[in-house]
Amino acid sequence: MARWLQRLWFARRRFNPALCFLLPLSLLFFLLAGGKRRFTKPQRLPTPVIVVGNLIVGGAGKTPLTLWLAGRLRQRGWRPGIISRGYGGSAVAPRAVETAASPLAVGDEPLLLARRAGVPVWVGGDRAAAGQALLAANPDVDLLLCDDGLQHQRLARDVELVVFDSRGAGNGWLLPAGPLREPLARLQTVDAVICNGAVDLPLPNGVPRFAMRLQPGAFYCLNQPEQSCSPDFLAKRLAGRPLYAVAGIGDPERFFRTLEALGLTFSRHPFPDHHAYTAADLAFAADGALLMTEKDAVKCAGLALGEAWVLPVEAELPPALVELVVEKIRGRSPA
Repeated sequence: MARWLQRLWFARRRFNPALCFLLPLSLLFFLLAGGKRRFTKPQRLPTPVIVVGNLIVGGAGKTPLTLWLAGRLRQRGWRPGIISRGYGGSAVAPRAVETAASPLAVGDEPLLLARRAGVPVWVGGDRAAAGQALLAANPDVDLLLCDDGLQHQRLARDVELVVFDSRGAGNGWLLPAGPLREPLARLQTVDAVICNGAVDLPLPNGVPRFAMRLQPGAFYCLNQPEQSCSPDFLAKRLAGRPLYAVAGIGDPERFFRTLEALGLTFSRHPFPDHHAYTAADLAFAADGALLMTEKDAVKCAGLALGEAWVLPVEAELPPALVELVVEKIRGRSPA
């Protein structure tokens, strides 16, 4: 059902009559979300808060952007921490994300952030409470990045960044008739829109737009991360063996297009976003080798698999985005 809906949401045809029966539910979703926004009192934390979020469901590149921001802000002398809901994990109360944690407990994206960012990462259903707990445990942190949370009204924020990928806003309708969590009019109040790839999306006047590219790095072996190689060397190493690409991200085709651009030939195996893999899910690759994203890798590392290779990516953005963020947080009102 979910895959069928997504195909209709992001089809070239702007709206499919098959979705008409969902329009009353979209109207109800709009009214409930508006009421929640109106009656929720945001809690302001003692440090600046930058929210990196989506208007559409599923991932569009928030985690690579959060990693990029954490690195660039550290270069400028800030000491950031990262908070997240921990989607896909079981944690409800605030807890720190250790690099050896289980993704079933803390979620796949927070675990990836903890391993890559080099800053404190905390998760919790209430992001304001998670932020308070992180600051209490790490008094040197002077800035918080919230990975997702645009619609989490409990947390007051100083900067809102919205990420879109090549899917844009789909058919432009609210859930469940479309992929939007909030109307596109919400873009009038955000601080910047980040476009991950070619995005066909009209923006309100005065809202800055920044282009983001995901640059692939060297492949590394899932069970021996110290072993890495270039795409060319990997293709030679695996010559004559079938390759199977798996992706449990918001837009699996984005990963598959990246592999094709690297000159690799493989069969596609998309999975739902945040899919919790089992060895049985990947048994089809027994006669070849798996290629996967880092987000998938954090959930597959403990599985009894054959040869598997992971492709990390790094976000590339203009320095002007950091300038805008720093300008905003320096002009924030005191907590």
